[in-house]
Amino acid sequence: MPKRKRFVQTFFTRHCLFHQAMTETEERLIRRAQQGNLAAFEQLVALHDRQVLKLAFHLLSRREDAEDVYQEIFVLVFRKIGTFRFESEFSTWLYRIVVNTCINYRKKRSRERFYSLESPLAEDEEPERRYQIAAPEVDPERAAMNRELGQKISEAIASLSEQQRAVFVLRHFHGHKLQDIAAILSCAEGTVKNYLFRATQHMQQKLRAYHEGSL
Repeated sequence: MPKRKRFVQTFFTRHCLFHQAMTETEERLIRRAQQGNLAAFEQLVALHDRQVLKLAFHLLSRREDAEDVYQEIFVLVFRKIGTFRFESEFSTWLYRIVVNTCINYRKKRSRERFYSLESPLAEDEEPERRYQIAAPEVDPERAAMNRELGQKISEAIASLSEQQRAVFVLRHFHGHKLQDIAAILSCAEGTVKNYLFRATQHMQQKLRAYHEGSL
């Protein structure tokens, strides 16, 4: 198997961020936060803030935008936490807020003409950092492949539709099951499968040249 093709195939498995089921500690914090305990809410935020920021980053593609919505997301969580009924994982409920907030943010920025999917990276934001490809490699060839693959993945994900992007990111970068993604997006599991199939086809087409080593 060509080196580049093997490298691409192992990429998503190596860098997927799997979510965890709600623990007893988390449940206690949620119930206390619902009663207005600010210290409990702060601890709850500390449990999820990194994953929330990473998901926002993957959906928005720009670090500064992810940091902007980060504050808005947890303000919404604070206001709405009383509506959480323990009928799903807390992460499912939380990620629904993250996805919807990011989609609304992108629409708002688009209307204001300050943001587009084709926006360049910030000067200090390299493609491989955007999609968590890897820490710096000792092997120069592998480091170069990381940078190249990061750029191609960045471009391909940026060209997905909103729903396809959300499904692809939640599945391949955050390790959610299809039924969990359906709950997050408030749609049927069959719809999620369709989004994922179309997104995967799109990504394969965009990355075909890299797979074949013909870049």
